[in-house]
Amino acid sequence: MGILSGNPQDEPMHYGEVFSTWNYVMTSNKTIADTQMLVNHVGDNDLKKLLNESIEAAQAEVKQVSEILMANGVALPPAAPEPPTVELNDIPVGARFPDADVAATAAAGLATGLVTCSQIMGQSIREDIAMMFGQFHTAKATLGGKFLKLMKDKGWLVPPPLHHHKSEE
Repeated sequence: MGILSGNPQDEPMHYGEVFSTWNYVMTSNKTIADTQMLVNHVGDNDLKKLLNESIEAAQAEVKQVSEILMANGVALPPAAPEPPTVELNDIPVGARFPDADVAATAAAGLATGLVTCSQIMGQSIREDIAMMFGQFHTAKATLGGKFLKLMKDKGWLVPPPLHHHKSEE
């Protein structure tokens, strides 16, 4: 039997796993609060649903990672306070974020989350942590696909220059 080859939950976390998971909880808490604030700015119901789906997924991830940290004696980072809910019409027009910008911000955050999950998976020696972040990665990719479709359907997607090269025969 090799080193660290028992039940992964009985194995200690290494310092990289501790820092990365702790940091993941901290940044996810901030992302949840930011997304809750952005929901106040959104008029499109489809976008609002996707944002709320993002919030619920992030809250579930934070809960799951927090349980691992607490089981390993690691104090949790502070959570950002939940912003107040306001009506869209109470936000002055010049201070509102347009729906297209909110969608792009959320999609960019998911893309960043994909990279973060991949990094944590790559540095993990505990299989349970690597698998958990693999599940988060897959869920983020699926949600990112939903945002991409929504942005295309609504005409919000700003594509990079498109290459229309036809080979010469």
